[in-house]
Amino acid sequence: MKFIDEAKIEVHAGKGGDGMAHFRREKYIRRGGPDGGDGGRGGSVWARAHRNINTLIDYRFARIHRADNGKRGGASDCNGASADDIELRMPVGTLIRDEETGDLIADLAKDGERALLARGGQGGLGNVHFKSSINRSPRQFTRGEAGESRRVALELRVLADVGLLGLPNAGKSSFIRTVSSARPKVADYPFTTLNPSLGVVRVGEASFVVADIPGLIEGASEGAGLGHQFLRHLGRTRLLLQLVDLTAEQPAESARTIAAELKKYDEALYRKPRWLLFNKADALEDARERAAKVVRQLRWTRPWFTISALTGEGCDAVSKAIAKELARK
Repeated sequence: MKFIDEAKIEVHAGKGGDGMAHFRREKYIRRGGPDGGDGGRGGSVWARAHRNINTLIDYRFARIHRADNGKRGGASDCNGASADDIELRMPVGTLIRDEETGDLIADLAKDGERALLARGGQGGLGNVHFKSSINRSPRQFTRGEAGESRRVALELRVLADVGLLGLPNAGKSSFIRTVSSARPKVADYPFTTLNPSLGVVRVGEASFVVADIPGLIEGASEGAGLGHQFLRHLGRTRLLLQLVDLTAEQPAESARTIAAELKKYDEALYRKPRWLLFNKADALEDARERAAKVVRQLRWTRPWFTISALTGEGCDAVSKAIAKELARK
């Protein structure tokens, strides 16, 4: 299934049914009183988070969603039937905003969470409500209210504890394959990862979710490459892992490029806890010394590790350190 993380839709709630002006008519009753019923309520439009849905692709093609109108009131004090609500199922992690104002309507962060997108109109009143001592034969009734309508923007942000960052071919997909059961595509050319992928890492009785996004390049915050489209998915993470290719000509510059793009894109994302993973240690005899030199060049004071995503060297130590760090938060 194609991964779609943005969509815009229209939602229209149903109109309330009109009230009825009616009088009781029976053979032996000359002047029956008013008995017009109320109109039924219009259907509302709701959104519900569902854990078995992981893309917004349905809303790329079905853009308009309408609830039914309520039924008109009837005679003999019979009220019109209310229309059924409609429920739009969306992935867990969907943000819903009003397209016109930009206001956040709902953040569906938990499975089963519901949010009202458009409220159905109330039904109108029948003439029985207008009866009084001086108006015994009221012909007044009210129309049903119009239902709400709005255009909403949907944005999916995956739920993960840890996010992976790095230039193309830094080894992010290889790392997530090594530490979890996820199987993203791995190849010897850039941008093999075209969509975010999630993997569950288990360390003893603990577990955490890792998100892999397409590689970043210089200028990503302005729209270059693919990674900028998916940086939003790292907004919910608690820890970022920045993979650096130790075999690159200038590993320190590679690390600075990613940090600069993060800062340009979102200051809050830049300030998240971030560790460095120096990858491809299996290709170098002096990998540890080379990594330490880069750390000194960057004046890095946070945790860093030397690993090989290909052979698994150092990956267990990273997983255990992450589990310990997340347990403290």
